[in-house]
Amino acid sequence: MTLKLAIAQLNFVVGDLAGNAKKIIDAARDAHAQGARLLLTPELSIAGYAAEDLFLRPAFTEACDDAVKGIAAALADLKDMVVVVGHPTGGSLRSRSVAVQMRHNAASVIKEGRILETYAKRELPNYQVFDERRYFTPGQGTCVFEVEGVSVGLLICEDAWFDQPAELARESGAEVVAVINASPYHVGKEGERVARMADRARAVGLPLVYAHLVGGQDEVVFDGASFALQADGSTAMQAESFREKLVFAQLERKPQGGVGFVADPAAVAPPRDAEAQLWDALVLGVRDYIGKNGFPGAILGLSGGIDSALVLAIAVDALGKDKVRAVMMPSPYTADISWIDARDMAGRLGVRYDEISIRHTFESFKGALAEEFKGLPEDTAEENIQARIRGTLLMGLSNKFGSIVLTTGNKSEMATGYCTLYGDMAGGFAVIKDLLKTTVFALARWRNAHDPYGTGSEPIPERIITRPPSAELRPDQTDQDSLPPYDILDGILARYMQDDEGIDEIISAGYERAVVERVARLIKINEYKRRQAPVGIRVTHRSFGKDWRYPITSKFNETAGAQKP
Repeated sequence: MTLKLAIAQLNFVVGDLAGNAKKIIDAARDAHAQGARLLLTPELSIAGYAAEDLFLRPAFTEACDDAVKGIAAALADLKDMVVVVGHPTGGSLRSRSVAVQMRHNAASVIKEGRILETYAKRELPNYQVFDERRYFTPGQGTCVFEVEGVSVGLLICEDAWFDQPAELARESGAEVVAVINASPYHVGKEGERVARMADRARAVGLPLVYAHLVGGQDEVVFDGASFALQADGSTAMQAESFREKLVFAQLERKPQGGVGFVADPAAVAPPRDAEAQLWDALVLGVRDYIGKNGFPGAILGLSGGIDSALVLAIAVDALGKDKVRAVMMPSPYTADISWIDARDMAGRLGVRYDEISIRHTFESFKGALAEEFKGLPEDTAEENIQARIRGTLLMGLSNKFGSIVLTTGNKSEMATGYCTLYGDMAGGFAVIKDLLKTTVFALARWRNAHDPYGTGSEPIPERIITRPPSAELRPDQTDQDSLPPYDILDGILARYMQDDEGIDEIISAGYERAVVERVARLIKINEYKRRQAPVGIRVTHRSFGKDWRYPITSKFNETAGAQKP
């Protein structure tokens, strides 16, 4: 006895219920034609993940319920085919004065036109980017269904990270655990998932299949990489990451009892290095944000510096050269090598490139403010005017031609406020806002050494990578005039912001107290800027966005002695 199962590792769109349903129907028919009799779709595949406060609208949940019924009817002719569809479900229980919503993050088991069972997710995550307790009520039951003589225990994502749901499924007769998922990517997450699911398979003594979503949704990216594990935790199948694909695995009944996956080394995708996965995440995040929201292309300011160079390379890999436009906007302080390198890079990638000088506009602004600024030295006010002129020009081009402005600020800058509101922060999508500056350099070097999308090797001129970073807003400026060296700054940011280490812990790791306290202060006082920054791609476990929710107004100071009365 064997059972061929399929995983719809597909890219769904939040709210596109008809389009998502069609993808599931097409995948079911394709899988059935290839001999599969069980198809698993990702968590909340009908709705798309995450639909956020759309889940609070009864009309949305009801439409999702209708879509599931429509899928069941459309697949009535597929003999012996079982399809698991992830979706929200629920309704209103009205009392005299209040409507109580009983919503669930659910999955329905469909066969030959009928919905056999609906399972509600038991464990609702409420950390990092997750807010499921805001939207859903935990389920209480179990779901074990039969396909071709095999008993399948169904879990939804977080359920499999806890002991009880899988144990209850085994006690109810499950021979294999099927987990449907929407687990956002961050660096290192794929390995963590496989390790935790291997622990779960060994704990219950059952093989486990993990069906995962792929695609970008606002700030989060889903990496696919669905897999199947034997009862001992070893890998039987591993799909490619960041690829939309229908993937298969085969179960067989063992002579000694129970079932296991048929081993096939060819079905295990080779491991990929962290930079390759990170690059794919950024490319997919750009492609889906722009594509799913209907923008015709992207535009960015190309300064001749490392950040805008990396964003341009990502954008071209994501969209193709014909949908990307770069604009160089030199000021009186722009070095010759900056526009030379910007021209060089635009030529390497074949994008439209324009130069719009801001020299005269900057002088006009200074002239308009001359009386107000009379007798005062030039400082950050004049520097920020230059950045805001550039932001205004880019937004003007965006309004006229429809392309979205990609901002080019990185996480180190966002953390410390080394960025200008309504200037370099002006735009619609922040591609590298979750990359520390040291990661920006590392990823630029990686991209120059690899050509995953066939755009030509070494898109970034070497001098852009090796020259000292500068905002070029005053003569002979470098970033280190205002910030600690990036290797030191990023080490502190990783510990303080990403890992929640205390100031004393960081100092004990070898960092100077004055530098640590200064960085912590910069993070605190620039929260107001980050609240006004565009959404950007999350690639770490702690990004500025849903992962980071600090008050703008706060008197708390963590430095030694600061809390003493």
